[in-house]
Amino acid sequence: MRKPKILIVDDKPANLLALGGLLADLDVELVEANSGADALAQTLDHDFALVLLDVQMPDMDGYEVAELMRGNRKTRHVPIIFVTAAYKRETHIFKGYESGAVDYLFKPLEPLVFKSKVGVFLELFRHKEELEAKRRELDRKLVELEELQQQLEETNEQLLYLSVTDGLTGLSNRRHFEEVYNEEWARSLRNRTPLSLLLLDIDHFKAYNDTYGHGAGDDCLRRISLTLSEIVQRDVDKLARIGGEEFAILLPGTDTPGAEFVARKLLLAVSTKDLPHGASGTADYVTISIGVASTVPDRMLSPRTVYDAADKALYSAKKQGRNRVCSSPQFFVELGDDSLHNAASMF
Repeated sequence: MRKPKILIVDDKPANLLALGGLLADLDVELVEANSGADALAQTLDHDFALVLLDVQMPDMDGYEVAELMRGNRKTRHVPIIFVTAAYKRETHIFKGYESGAVDYLFKPLEPLVFKSKVGVFLELFRHKEELEAKRRELDRKLVELEELQQQLEETNEQLLYLSVTDGLTGLSNRRHFEEVYNEEWARSLRNRTPLSLLLLDIDHFKAYNDTYGHGAGDDCLRRISLTLSEIVQRDVDKLARIGGEEFAILLPGTDTPGAEFVARKLLLAVSTKDLPHGASGTADYVTISIGVASTVPDRMLSPRTVYDAADKALYSAKKQGRNRVCSSPQFFVELGDDSLHNAASMF
């Protein structure tokens, strides 16, 4: 804690010396001023715990100094004790209090009384300093707490991102895709709007890994993911990696012709990347196979039904030679007539 400073103001050097002697055994720093102007100048350079101010001084008396200090935001709360040999009448004492003094002492000073009164204000100053130090410490801790809160939020965001993202490709993972799929299914069910699902595989990917190595295989997955992302760009669409070389694409508000159009664009985009695949039994470059299933969700259906239909369509694409798009031709065979009627325009 810093040492308290006391400003003693008197135009007579002998009085300054006397005041200094009375305060010599206190653990304080004394600053002297021999005029009102000098006193005000000192308040600009120092923070005082107490001002001992003579009343009768040339040019600017103690009352004026006190009033000016009270008008300054920096010094308005600094306690002022008038120390004087004159002005003992009540009117002058009241004027001193009105000017901003907290006490009035008359010369010759009684050392015990003087030190006792000065000690009160020094103790108040020390309490103020302790409170200020605690406030600064609290502010520091609040800043640290805010920083920790920010770090926690960033960490939570990172954890959330990691929990829904495929680490290799940066696409949504299977868990997140299933959540979005269920949400979009419920929305399409409410709004009676079409919903399409595409499932696609990279053809002969195991042979690709065996031939070029898993590092090259990872690079291939990343390049295919980027290519798919360049086609699937609507905010409402969702592209995810749901298995080793398997991807899923959800297209809300899209019927069968629209889904097949997107699928053909994906097929062409991957083929034109011309990624070499010497071990493919389909082409000498990397290709994909796509299964498409579309419907207007019905309460007699479930998201799993559509998923299975897209999976069967993907199997058909592979069975027919790969590097092609197949749509589910028998999506609703096992359902009742009502559901067949609902889905007739989709398949």
